Amino acid sequence: MLFNSVIFIAGFLPVVLLGFIILAGTGRQRYAAIWLTLASLVFYGWWNPAYVPLLVGSMVANYLIGGYLMRRPSRLLLILGVAANVALLGYYKYTGFLFGSLDSVLGLGWSVGDIILPLAISFFTFQQVAYLVDAHDGEVSEHDFVNYCLFISFFPQLIAGPITHHGEMLKQFKDGSTFRPRIDSISLGITVFVLGLFKKVIIADPLGANASPIFAVAADGTVPALYDAWFGALTYTLQIYFDFSGYSDMAIGLGLMFGLRLPVNFNSPFKAHNVIDYWSRWHMTLTRFLTAYIYNPIVMRITRSRMAAGKPMPRRGKMSLGTFAVLVAYPTVLTMFISGVWHGAGWQFVVFGLLHGFYLVVAHGFRAYKARRGLPLDSNKLVHHCGAVLLTFLCVVVAMVFFRAESVTAAMAMLSGMVGLSEQTTKFDKSDFLTIALLLAFVWLMPNVQQWITRFQTALDARPEQSWLLRWFPVFSWSPTPVIGVAIGVLGFFALAVAFSVAPTEFLYFQF
Repeated sequence: MLFNSVIFIAGFLPVVLLGFIILAGTGRQRYAAIWLTLASLVFYGWWNPAYVPLLVGSMVANYLIGGYLMRRPSRLLLILGVAANVALLGYYKYTGFLFGSLDSVLGLGWSVGDIILPLAISFFTFQQVAYLVDAHDGEVSEHDFVNYCLFISFFPQLIAGPITHHGEMLKQFKDGSTFRPRIDSISLGITVFVLGLFKKVIIADPLGANASPIFAVAADGTVPALYDAWFGALTYTLQIYFDFSGYSDMAIGLGLMFGLRLPVNFNSPFKAHNVIDYWSRWHMTLTRFLTAYIYNPIVMRITRSRMAAGKPMPRRGKMSLGTFAVLVAYPTVLTMFISGVWHGAGWQFVVFGLLHGFYLVVAHGFRAYKARRGLPLDSNKLVHHCGAVLLTFLCVVVAMVFFRAESVTAAMAMLSGMVGLSEQTTKFDKSDFLTIALLLAFVWLMPNVQQWITRFQTALDARPEQSWLLRWFPVFSWSPTPVIGVAIGVLGFFALAVAFSVAPTEFLYFQF
């Protein structure tokens, strides 16, 4: 079931919200949690009922293992629990890719049947791995079965994030002051949901229709013309921006309708002035998980090993080249390799992850160089900042080519076209360039939803920077006024008209 489908907007959501209002509105929060859990399982099973037992079995098994680890921490059981989660994900997501790769290299004739990837398995696997690790480390205090199941299966975040953390969600289910129907939360939730829906169906979907033919040309082995290649790359980059931004807004809006605040997962990443900043804005909860449960443990293990061996450690951010390679470059590249593999089973995703690992190493290295020289880490000059934002964006576009392409070969064909190595002439309409320019201007200059509604907290622990536009013209900030209501109503009318008149398209992150 898709957030932008008629069955969800006009059927599933009103029924579930009504049930929540009746139960939680009469003080029956426990029954409301059960209601939302069952509704979330229906939401998940709408795609394929056969995989509901997989989700339920995974939740039950991890709940039991987590409870045991809370009472009697066992490193062996933790390793087995994490390994079981990763093995389940690996079987469904990577078996076909691994057998296909081995067969293409060794010619063994191996093949496996089609293995359908269960929706959301990449997301709920990370959530449950974090729960097991924290249960072992004594950082889990809440262990209620119903609340745990709702934490994992809550439908607004189940399919494509945000990757919520038990510490920020479980306590909300027990807070009767917020986990109940409130007119202010519902109205804010509807507003944010409508804005996300508008981004998805009015902006992202048409962009996808323009990008797909060009990537299809590259997939056939043809190097697209210079203009076509750049148009395809920029169009897809903007498509995934508005698609993922729209989904993130819709998820936050849905959470608000049920009195729950989800963490921010998207914060104008194309405004980032380096790739470090980019990953603190793009898929923020994935970055949080990778940092806390992969990167930091690797760095801590290396640090302790070096200290025991009496090797030099960084001082005041200054370090030797060898220390930088071991403590920064290696953990960064390994973590981003895992990020790339997590996103998809294909060599193009491996390249995507390693490329971003390279970007991050260069960015960290440049900052380390400036720290060693006593230079300011970031320039306060506007021209320098704009140049850094543009360079970061171009790096992201190159990586997005691998992210979208069907193979490394297809990605290289696109990149060859982008550097002018094609013998083809432009086959697509150049008039669409104005649309790309306007959307880029909007992305770089306008406030995001969290900034626009900065007077009201819509997401968990959200601290949006003040937009220059709203600083100069505070009257444009969101407020519950008739004018804003009419504007949101107009946007909602057009978004719903499109959503109800065409077959719904999947969000891009559904495939991961």
